[in-house]
Formats: sequence, structure tokens, C-alpha cells
Amino acid sequence: MHALYLDFAPTVRAYAARIVRTDHDADDVTQHTFAKLMTELARYEPGPAPFRAWMLRVTRNVAIDHCRRTRVIPYEVSDASAPADDGAVERRVSLRQALSSLTAGQRDVLVLRHVVGLTPEEIAAQLGRSVRSVYCLHHRGRAAACTALSELGSAPATARPRAAAAWTAPAELESARA
Repeated sequence: MHALYLDFAPTVRAYAARIVRTDHDADDVTQHTFAKLMTELARYEPGPAPFRAWMLRVTRNVAIDHCRRTRVIPYEVSDASAPADDGAVERRVSLRQALSSLTAGQRDVLVLRHVVGLTPEEIAAQLGRSVRSVYCLHHRGRAAACTALSELGSAPATARPRAAAAWTAPAELESARA
């Protein structure tokens, strides 16, 4: 491992620095990569690609995991003393009512996906569920939330298709039928 570290550490660090963008994080990723190599070196199978390519793939995966763990989640802090927009207050109340009508699992998945911004895989790990169940809860939760918002009169404004009875055929179609 010492020889591998001496040979490849500068390359791994330079590659990691391009992904994580800071020197401190690049050092962390480099250390984690070599720690991971200690346990996963047996998984390497020589093939047409050189060892360096495999090691850089491990580095890439470690760097992406590092970026996910240290991702900043944007949020907005509102000033409680500022006057609130009546429409915003109404939308907030409707959204809370709609979310309260969902099951706990559906609500958790929707909040983690759309407010926190996690991926389905990250949500599954966070909640201790399978990715498939997260997708199901997300689909059912969104449908139930849309229904609840519609019942509360807070559904998004969309163009509605004209009713079939209100549609009249153009004159050329009427003459073609005759």
C-alpha cells in the first residue's frame, strides 16, 4: 500500500480536486480512496484497462459520495416581522393541510424529495426502505397531494380542455360527412 500511495497519490489528489473543487476536500477524498483500496484491492481484476483507470474510477465514486454528503441544502429564512402576502399564507396553509392528509411515509418521501432535494436512493437509505418503495410512495403521495389541493381549491392553474359537447366541427368536416 505504501508503494501504491507513493506512485498514485498525486494523480488521485489532482483528479479528486477537479471534482470536489477545494484542496481540503481533495485531501479527504485522497485519504478515503486509499483507505477504501485497502479493503477493496482484492476486487481488482486485471483486464484491458490499466490499474490506474480502475483506481481513478474508485476515486471518482468516493469524490461523488463526498459531494453528496457535504451538499449544501438551500433554504430561505423568512422574517417573522415582515408582513406576509395573503396569497402566500393561503398557499402555505393549503399545502400543510394537503400534506397532513397523506400517510406518514408519503409525507416523508415528498418532503425529502421536493423540499430537501434528496435522490430516491438517498431517501431510501435515510428511511430504511427499498428504492422501489420510495418510488411508489412518491407516486402515490403526489397523486394524493394533488387531489387534496384540488379539493381545497389550491390546485395549480392549468388550461382545461374544452368539453366534448362544446366543440363544433369545422364546416369542411361537416360537408365531408354528408
